[in-house]
Amino acid sequence: MSAQRTTWQKIARRIRVPLGFVCAAIFLYLARPSLATLAASIPVVGCGLWLRGYAAGYVKKNAELTQTGPYAHTRNPLYLGSILIAVGFAVAARSWPMAVVLVAMFLAIYLPTIRSEEEFLRAHFADFDTYASRVPRLLPRLTPAKTTASKGSFSPELYRKHREYNALMGASAIYAALIARLLFWPR
Repeated sequence: MSAQRTTWQKIARRIRVPLGFVCAAIFLYLARPSLATLAASIPVVGCGLWLRGYAAGYVKKNAELTQTGPYAHTRNPLYLGSILIAVGFAVAARSWPMAVVLVAMFLAIYLPTIRSEEEFLRAHFADFDTYASRVPRLLPRLTPAKTTASKGSFSPELYRKHREYNALMGASAIYAALIARLLFWPR
């Protein structure tokens, strides 16, 4: 792997959250929501939030290779949930430029981050390659992959530990801002 790629992966991992806040500001500026787009976005954002919350209740970061629950369908359910949330908000915003920004952000930030995390998992968990051969990176398989992992179950404690409730609070704040934008600053 080139040193340049490794450097960008490290940068991408560090800036993805702060860049999300910058993206949110741009998003609110470019947004042209309507009641119809807000309503259409709710199921998509809701699915993304549910998937992130469900995945957070299974993952034991850096302690084990999680292969059960949503991780038996996709190796990156948290990122897939984030993508669904972003798509939902792009619908709510009714802004093609924002959709382009979201796609560019995903390609520039999340793909290198996923690769970097896979390198870590490959180096720390001997069965990662077997798992990766059975479970797709992002787009989920319909049936759960058969793995050698013990059965896992959703843990509310893990959900709280990973503070996944912050995604719900953030989505609620964005909806509140979009509604305020619609009511007080229409275009």
